[in-house]
Amino acid sequence: MTTKRPALGKGIGALLNSATRGDGSQYFLCPIEELRPHSKQPRKTFNDQKMAELVASIREKGVIQPLVVRQVDDHYQIIAGERRWRASQKAGLREIPVVIQDVSEDAALEMALIENIQREDLNPIEEAEAYTNLMEGFQLSQEEVARRVGKDRSTISNSIRLLRLPVQVREEVSSGGISMGHARSFLSLESDEDILEACEQVLRKGFSVRETEALVKKIKSFGRPKPKKTSAPDPELIRLAGEMKQALGTQVKIIPRGRGGKIEISYFSAPDLDRLLEVLGIA
Repeated sequence: MTTKRPALGKGIGALLNSATRGDGSQYFLCPIEELRPHSKQPRKTFNDQKMAELVASIREKGVIQPLVVRQVDDHYQIIAGERRWRASQKAGLREIPVVIQDVSEDAALEMALIENIQREDLNPIEEAEAYTNLMEGFQLSQEEVARRVGKDRSTISNSIRLLRLPVQVREEVSSGGISMGHARSFLSLESDEDILEACEQVLRKGFSVRETEALVKKIKSFGRPKPKKTSAPDPELIRLAGEMKQALGTQVKIIPRGRGGKIEISYFSAPDLDRLLEVLGIA
């Protein structure tokens, strides 16, 4: 049995024949411009290399797995498959296979969140945000979320804890600069300042997770190095340095150290050094 899908709006594509599956959902080839991503799609970042690989695959074999969509006004809203939709655009496809699901906005969002989590398509921060959205949007406990996505409650809890990290650190996790293991090590530190200092060292020195754990223990035991206190410049020394600069015609610094100090006189070429020696009466 075949049916025709309704036109979605003035000037939007020709009618296409669609097949009705046993569960009542419709499968057909949809013009790519009639699809829109969900505004609350949990996935925010798309790896360039993996996207390029998917584009190449789609050019070679097409889109094998249909997108799951729902009809919204004059377009189809993507519930699952935004990455395939983006790659299909890059591959130059004009239409892609979709399956229509007749579901509400809330159900569509829940399906999108769970589908991304189960496919492990999200980075650790996106996954943590997806769990939080499920809990807050549908009044679910961590236990209920764990049942719906097929994971342990401790996995949900540990993931959500990542959202306590400072924004800069969460961005490093999202971009792959540091791993979830690195990020979890930071959670035992008490202040954002300590976390940011630890993250900066890990990035600069390329620490492994084990080395990061040792760094965190060190910071917890001894604290971050405190910056050395510097005394205010002595106005008299500033005045004297200015007079010497004017007399010698070059940069002069007077640097006090304890009861003594040193004077730095700059020169910028061999002739300039000869000039200074002559002014000082040495040459």
